[in-house]
Amino acid sequence: MKSIFSIFKSGLQKTTTAIVRNIQSVFTGENPWTPEMLDDLEAILIQADLGVQTATEITDDIRERYKRGLIATAEDIRRIASADIRKILEETAAKRPLKLADSAPTVIFLVGVNGTGKTTTTAKLAHLWKKEGKSVMLAACDTFRAGAIDQLQLWGERTGCEVVASKPGADAAAVVFDAVAQAVKHKIDVLLVDTAGRQHTRKTLMDELGKIHRTAAKACPGAPHEVWLTVDASLGTNAVTQAREFGKITPVTGLIVTKLDGTGKGGSLVPITRELGIPVYFTGLGEQMGDLQPFSPEYFADALFAEEPG
Repeated sequence: MKSIFSIFKSGLQKTTTAIVRNIQSVFTGENPWTPEMLDDLEAILIQADLGVQTATEITDDIRERYKRGLIATAEDIRRIASADIRKILEETAAKRPLKLADSAPTVIFLVGVNGTGKTTTTAKLAHLWKKEGKSVMLAACDTFRAGAIDQLQLWGERTGCEVVASKPGADAAAVVFDAVAQAVKHKIDVLLVDTAGRQHTRKTLMDELGKIHRTAAKACPGAPHEVWLTVDASLGTNAVTQAREFGKITPVTGLIVTKLDGTGKGGSLVPITRELGIPVYFTGLGEQMGDLQPFSPEYFADALFAEEPG
């Protein structure tokens, strides 16, 4: 069985390979480091979608340590960059650790644009919590996309979760009210609400998201307790704009970064969580049910700069 670190390492292989090879190509041999070489390092980190602010801070840290004679190799660069990124992510995570509601149910909305993997992520979360012995219910509030309800009902069968649904085109607010009411009645530990994918530029759909948020609170004061934005890692730092716009309609409390295994832009979750102050709770590192992992700043930072990715 793979260790959690090896899953992160394998999932980040494309990103890690690009970063490590580029660093090693610039910092070779024992020649003194030049300002141009350090400018190249900053560019490498930016290309990995770590964000300009993070890339600049890491490069400045490395520049200062080199001037003081504390470092001298490409391995030193990877070690320091990893520690700096881990610190950034841990500081954000510490502000809002994941905590389920004190009394059942914990109502969690999954939101995001089309194609980020919300429905599959909903099923993977259900699978994860069911393994931990929690009762989980699913709500099919994506009433727009053809086949979305059938897809979630199939996942419900596979994970052993009840699915609250209506017919395609139904009022999503009515579905969420029914689902929350049932979760309260049956004291379900976690209710996962799969919402429709919506572009943040579509006002009518964004307004509907606000409506189902308000409706959930009518059925259970305080609901939804969590609103998690699913972000496709391949979008890179463009995801920051998405998160800001969704946050204007419903408070986004956490991030799930999907498809990390299929992109060279795995570093993008650093500027997203840093600029918005929102923690990453889970990361998608593959297609299998068990490939959705609770996010670990330590494993992520170490894997991102691993010497031998994969």
